[in-house]
Amino acid sequence: MRPDKDRTPESQHARITGRAGGDSLIEMSPTVSFNDDVNGYHQHVSSSPGSLEPEQSPSPLTPDVCVETCDSLNTSLASLAQSEHSDSPQHESDTLERIEALTGQWRKRALFLKFRSRIDKQQHSKDSVFFHGERKQERRKMYEANLVNVGLELETEDKSESDDGKTYFVKIHAPWEVLATYADVLKIKVPFKVNDISDNGDMPMNWLSTPFRLPEHIMHPEPDYFTAPFDKSKSDFFLIDDKATFFPPSVRNRIVYYILSRCSYFKDECGDKDKKGIKRLLNNCTYTAAFPLHDCRYWTKAKDANCESERYHLHKHWARFLCFYKEQPLNLIRKYYGEKIGIYFAWLGFYTEMLLFAAIVGTLCFVYGFLTFDDNQWSKEICSAEIGGNIVMCPLCDKKCGYWKLNSTCNSSWQSHLFDNVGTVFFAIFMAIWVTLFLEFWKRRQARLEYEWDLVDFEEEQQQLQLRPEYETKCTNRKLNRITQEMELVLNRTPTDSMGKLLLCWATVTLWEMEPYLPITSKCARTCLSGATVLLWISLIIACIIGVIAYRLAVYAAFASIMKDNPTTNLQVVGPYITPQLATSVTASCINFVIIMILNLMYERVAVWITDMEIPKTHLEYENKLTVKMFLFQFVNYYSSCFYVAFFKGKFVGYPGNYAYMFGSTLRNEECDPGGCLIELTTQLVIVMTGKQVWGNIQEALVPWMMNWWGSRKARNHPESLYSRWEQDHDLQGFGQLGLFYEYLEMVIQFGFITLFVASFPLAPLLALINNIIEVRVDAWKLTTQFRRPVAAKAHSIGAWEEILNGMAVLSVVTNAFIVAFTSDMIPRLVYMYAYQPEGELNMKGYISNSLSSFNISVIPDVNRPDIGENPSWFNTSIDTCRYRDYRYPSGHEKQYNHTMQFWHILAAKLAFIIIMEHVAFLVKFFVAWMIPDVPSDVRARVKRERYLVQEYLHNYEVEKLKIQLSQNVHEECNCSPMIYPCLPKHEVLSECL
Repeated sequence: MRPDKDRTPESQHARITGRAGGDSLIEMSPTVSFNDDVNGYHQHVSSSPGSLEPEQSPSPLTPDVCVETCDSLNTSLASLAQSEHSDSPQHESDTLERIEALTGQWRKRALFLKFRSRIDKQQHSKDSVFFHGERKQERRKMYEANLVNVGLELETEDKSESDDGKTYFVKIHAPWEVLATYADVLKIKVPFKVNDISDNGDMPMNWLSTPFRLPEHIMHPEPDYFTAPFDKSKSDFFLIDDKATFFPPSVRNRIVYYILSRCSYFKDECGDKDKKGIKRLLNNCTYTAAFPLHDCRYWTKAKDANCESERYHLHKHWARFLCFYKEQPLNLIRKYYGEKIGIYFAWLGFYTEMLLFAAIVGTLCFVYGFLTFDDNQWSKEICSAEIGGNIVMCPLCDKKCGYWKLNSTCNSSWQSHLFDNVGTVFFAIFMAIWVTLFLEFWKRRQARLEYEWDLVDFEEEQQQLQLRPEYETKCTNRKLNRITQEMELVLNRTPTDSMGKLLLCWATVTLWEMEPYLPITSKCARTCLSGATVLLWISLIIACIIGVIAYRLAVYAAFASIMKDNPTTNLQVVGPYITPQLATSVTASCINFVIIMILNLMYERVAVWITDMEIPKTHLEYENKLTVKMFLFQFVNYYSSCFYVAFFKGKFVGYPGNYAYMFGSTLRNEECDPGGCLIELTTQLVIVMTGKQVWGNIQEALVPWMMNWWGSRKARNHPESLYSRWEQDHDLQGFGQLGLFYEYLEMVIQFGFITLFVASFPLAPLLALINNIIEVRVDAWKLTTQFRRPVAAKAHSIGAWEEILNGMAVLSVVTNAFIVAFTSDMIPRLVYMYAYQPEGELNMKGYISNSLSSFNISVIPDVNRPDIGENPSWFNTSIDTCRYRDYRYPSGHEKQYNHTMQFWHILAAKLAFIIIMEHVAFLVKFFVAWMIPDVPSDVRARVKRERYLVQEYLHNYEVEKLKIQLSQNVHEECNCSPMIYPCLPKHEVLSECL
């Protein structure tokens, strides 16, 4: 079947499903070409909400169906649908004759529907088609009536045709008149001239990238055009070859959802204005879902040659893991899913490409640490039986910890050298430059996409034209527009515009409207409550972190008591590596990770609730507010434990006889290993980062797949012809309004791990690279196979995430400088080698003994002294001193236990290093940012060329139009004055929104 020539069915719009009393469901959905092999049939058609009644006959409206033999089937099933409501023998005979005339799958389908119809008639009365919930039924009637009044065309699939026999499907069609009107109002850019600027961007040796390319028709599904905002009154100015395909699918479903989100569902058009929009109907369960339909199955092409089967191409060339080395078909993604999803995958792909360089350098730094393993003098001294074996260390905890020898930390010392070496400093500076290059080159890439996807100057449109329906309905106050300083006057109504006023409370003859606003007192109160809620949850995180710290302090003593005789040394391979410090760090990190995941699940709902409470004005403002709230929480949640290990652990310990305790309790503050706290920070970072990525991928891929498998378990047993396109999509998971938000959040948190703490773990970029290669394909796979098609949305950038990334880039310079200075032992070693080496040589001999202070065992207070039986067997009374990690004068000195001059020299060197490193890094960052322009020169030239052509072509168009009018001797006054730039006529349709 084909649509009427003067009617363009909306092939992409939303399905709404709803439960109303008993087991009855209604589902509203658009026709998405319905080109799905043999299930694109059409039975009940209606142009009004009365189509829910079985007595009504179908209207001539038909959806797009990509089935060759569907015409004959449509006639048969339509007649059958009318006759099945009668129980007369004549009707029964006629029905059986029609069924017998069918063959194959069509006969099975007709028998299936006939059998189900008999069951329904036995269980329900004729009027049971209506819903038991009268209020929901009334809402649906009025809502669908208003949709029809505004120009949309509805088509209802009876519940007898659904797989469960309970669900109604209402498919929405948008004819050309509606699409053109709202494309004009929304200022959607459409082509008016083929791009005549030659592309000279071919790079030398471009053939090397051939294995990574996709076919040309996949990468560039549409020609390159110059575009201008659509003007309905000048439709002949644009390149309209076919009205049915002029607006791409993403634009069509965006327009229809724009109408759905603003359509009212009350009788009195100017009554309760709060009763408006599909979102409220979904919340009150009038409908259960609203979404566009996919154009075909993802594993096979549609049989109709006119159907582009974009979903199939996306799955074949993009969503399969074997395509991980291929470029992404960004233009096809944008065409099918819209600019907002397209810009996310463009950013994710670019971020993954840039990670390759950071991963290579980080791996080289790790290899350098491995190759210089034998040159690690301080580790040799720790492991030496003559040096480390003769150094007795003071107990690390009270009562339960005994004295221990330094060489027991031999393995951790060697491990620490892999990450704590000269290459760490180089890599920290490199990452400061890398993150600047990443952000600057992304700005250039983003500017190119803005031009190619007609997103230039989009931010103003976003602010003015995409007011949230919730803002319009909840803000009852009105004020004068500050920009225009006048109230809006609507002129030149067309029949469609007149019907459109019913959509937005324009039944009265009022022509002057003022914009809604939220009073400043209400806004301040809501903001304060929101801020207090965020602070409360951040305080909860800090409390949990303090609890984990208390766990570390309490459990360390237990581990030390259990492992004092080293029972783990009997274990093969891993035994020597298991120490009380490692056991405490690993278990605490795992507990912290579990707490992070639990708090995330709890806070997500709270963040959405308080953002809704603030009533943001636009969709962009809503996303930015939610982004800030979620990121602040996630920042503290994920990074607080790493900040503790990096900058607090081992820094406020005290010394034997005068130890520092946690908040005055009996829990003594933790100490670092003689090899430093860097290896513990590495452990914490690996567990949290890797655990989050693995868990995230499992949650993203496995959970939707299992839910879809369970939800469609019954339908899989039916023949393929009985499982319609809209039912298949309904069984998929909903992508949700915040689906993309969580994808960005996941990547930005990962970005923080590889920038804020990269000095402690140079392999972090490599792990992130491997994860992102999988992430791109997992996101593509779940979007094309496991989720309903999301409503297309426009976005000219990654939004508030870009500013967050810039802030983290600046913060990363500071954190890495402090990690190298205070967490690593790099500065103390350099100070010793150049200033305190006793032989005056530039080596590290004697460093371990120099970095440890002495304390007289006899003066250790009883509260710190080990219990009887806690000391190892080799300890005896002849040992009178123990060593601890600090720079203090020994017992008997006139300044005993005070810091030595070497301590202050090291502290000064650390502060000097931080200042120098920060200034050098920031200087390089700003210089690189200044050197690289945000917008490529060729893109700037194309934008200027397009603006010039818009003015020139529109001027010529108006002049020619005026000449024609004059030549026809039109005596009435011409209201079409020549315009330099298209000035969109004001429509009553959206005046309430604006």
